[in-house]
Amino acid sequence: MSSAEASSIPVGDEAFPVSSNLASARVTAPYPLPAQDPTQGEESHIRFDFNAGCRVRLPVLETGTWRVRLRDSDTGNILFEQGGLKDAFVHSSKRWYVRFGIDVWKEDSAKRQGSQEHVFSHNYDAKDQNVLIQFPIGTLGDTLAWMPYAARFAEQRGARVTCALSSLIRPLFEAAYPHIRFVTHEEISEQKLAETFYATYSLGLFFDDAAFDWQPTDFRFVGLHKTAAYILGVSPEEEPAKISFPDEGRPIEEPYVCIAVQASSQCKYWNNPIGWSEVIGWLKQQGYRVVCIDQKSVHGTGIIWNHLPHGAEDQTGNRPLAERARWLKHAAFFIGNSSGLAWLAWSAATPVVMISGFTHPTNEFATPYRVINWHTCNSCWNDPKERFDHHDFLWCPRHASTPRQFECTRLIAAELVLKVISRLVL
Repeated sequence: MSSAEASSIPVGDEAFPVSSNLASARVTAPYPLPAQDPTQGEESHIRFDFNAGCRVRLPVLETGTWRVRLRDSDTGNILFEQGGLKDAFVHSSKRWYVRFGIDVWKEDSAKRQGSQEHVFSHNYDAKDQNVLIQFPIGTLGDTLAWMPYAARFAEQRGARVTCALSSLIRPLFEAAYPHIRFVTHEEISEQKLAETFYATYSLGLFFDDAAFDWQPTDFRFVGLHKTAAYILGVSPEEEPAKISFPDEGRPIEEPYVCIAVQASSQCKYWNNPIGWSEVIGWLKQQGYRVVCIDQKSVHGTGIIWNHLPHGAEDQTGNRPLAERARWLKHAAFFIGNSSGLAWLAWSAATPVVMISGFTHPTNEFATPYRVINWHTCNSCWNDPKERFDHHDFLWCPRHASTPRQFECTRLIAAELVLKVISRLVL
């Protein structure tokens, strides 16, 4: 809690150092870092803010000492208290939403023992304050999942919220959330915006946050999307993100279904070797065109490569998200794995058939068309004992290099998927 304390941001499988001297961390941190000095000031020259936790800087006293207390105004807990300080930089360990209270006293050692004067008090209140909510770059699904909670924070707290996120996703949100300012991580630095914020919250999947400094509860227990609600201190009730994009109507006249088969890790694929071909063949018999809207038509590593399924029409490529959203909006339904395009389909109000075994159904948004085989190994992603390895494309923590590898989706038969799809076919 003192100026000498250093912490880290455990995002994904990297740990980025963050200390009271922020200059050395600015190159590698996954998020824009807060201003070097607290942004809020008082006549007593005590400075404070709530940027990545509660921060208080106390100036040097020529006579006497400081006593400082941080408390949770909602629970009544005293989180930190220390006296006898000539000067100090106090930084709370908790970076998630807490309605902090700050109290500072001057202690006079020349007078009787215990004599102190209360000189400063502040209770967190984000109303009409500039608040930054940071999203990691390169995560379509996570950003779509978390955006409704950022908007809920702005509405419930009455704050002037700025969201820092990828320039690729930003166009989907700007018209849909006119009360929120959207910027890129680069703009935070270029425009020196960090110096203007009263509070900052960083959203992420903090795999190694054993002390719960960045999240109040493990995201694997509450769900990927709902973790943002807990970090921001708002209701975890789920809702799809609002998106806005140019819509020129149906891209094709015939009835069609969108699919997405690719993923960032093999455990996320539907690994049944004949699953997609049987489903696509059946859909065509029902009169649907089947359109693949993945970014990549082929993806994999080493000797493992996943191809565009036979019979699917190729609409892959580096295309704007708005174009994919248009395809999804007018589709009869979407079939895919636990991926960003599934979250985009949900936001476009398209029925989602989600095929996933490595995640528990609570990990994603609720859909009546979820497909999972409970007879096989499943839900390793949501098991805190199993640390997901982003660098291992073939990650299968329980059955790697055995005949059971990826059985969670390999044993999801096309028959089961077709039973679910048949409820959507008119």
